[in-house]
Amino acid sequence: MSAPRDFIRDLNADNFSAGLVAGIFGLSAGIIHISAGLAAGLSQEFTLIWVISYLMINGLFGLFMPAYYRLPLPMANSIPGALLFASIIPVVGLEAALGATLIAGAISLVVGLAGWMGIVMRLIPMPIVMGMVAGILLKFGTNMVMPLQNAMLPAVVMILAFFFSARFLRRVPPLVVAMLVGIAYMAFSGADFSSVEFSVKFPEVIMPTFTLEAFLAYGLPLALILVGMETPAGVGLVKGMGFKSAPANAITAVGGLGTMVSAFFNLHSTCIAAPMTGICSGPEAGSHDKRWVAAVIVGIIFIVAAPFYGFVFSLIEAMPSYFIAIIAGLALLRVIGSAMHMTFSGKHEVGAMFSFLIAVSGLQILGIGASFWALVLGAGISMLVEFRDFDFSSKREATKEVKTA
Repeated sequence: MSAPRDFIRDLNADNFSAGLVAGIFGLSAGIIHISAGLAAGLSQEFTLIWVISYLMINGLFGLFMPAYYRLPLPMANSIPGALLFASIIPVVGLEAALGATLIAGAISLVVGLAGWMGIVMRLIPMPIVMGMVAGILLKFGTNMVMPLQNAMLPAVVMILAFFFSARFLRRVPPLVVAMLVGIAYMAFSGADFSSVEFSVKFPEVIMPTFTLEAFLAYGLPLALILVGMETPAGVGLVKGMGFKSAPANAITAVGGLGTMVSAFFNLHSTCIAAPMTGICSGPEAGSHDKRWVAAVIVGIIFIVAAPFYGFVFSLIEAMPSYFIAIIAGLALLRVIGSAMHMTFSGKHEVGAMFSFLIAVSGLQILGIGASFWALVLGAGISMLVEFRDFDFSSKREATKEVKTA
């Protein structure tokens, strides 16, 4: 059967609500790009085009991946990569930064096509990957409860609505109830949406150039992030939610291809989106065999919203900050619990603990974020003090597990 017919057949309230929440979360992530761009001295016009390209290109790839593999694989871009991209542009120029992006994408494509992700996944065992994932996602949990400090009433109402609906309204997705309650509160409390402005823009083509400086300072770190952090995090989340396998090589290859395309449209990367993968693959998205629909919904939201992101951005800015924080935290609540369980209930205890702590710390070394170093240092420490936990004899099975069809 065709993907559109399967999509309509498998669509239900659970995966629709999860996809909607993940899509809103992805739209709000554009604020990070704009903040990073403005902090680096980039023009608001460029940063807006940057985000529009992020939504359009990753939305298109985000339709293909989950529809083809029938897995919850939403596509977005690397946030650590975005911070590197914004900081390197004033140093080497936009065209050179995009040239380095093109090379980083080519490296990811080669790694995926060659089937080398099996090696990466054996060197970075699942408890260490999930330690990094738990550390990164933990902030979404803490951000969910922080509004209890200065926005207690809406926070309590939304959180209680989520749990009461989960307990007593089995046929209504709790996230939908929490969102409706939050929207109702905003309406009754008189939220100010007068600053919302309508605008339409599309991605713009630009030709990259190539310099060694840009590749060493930005392109090589970006390739390491895409291969060594983004794919393992996404694959770890999918497996952690009960899916037997995830196409690590294909995810890396498609991400590399998407990153190469992105280089011609003012965008720095395409990869699996870890936080949105957590939302789309979690229990709130319904039965396992239908959770892929949530990821497709994310792609649809991205594509539709991309030209109007100026309007969407002003709308998100007008919303109280607690709204998205609470909804994202509730959506990821059980995912965080599962990641914590997988981190601390198996082998590689020391490496997994260090991976978790480094990810939580948010440290940066050589301009590269905590997610990458959590994997590298966590695996290194585990090899040093608990080498027996590594099973390099299962090379063939591990390779087969992540190999794509």
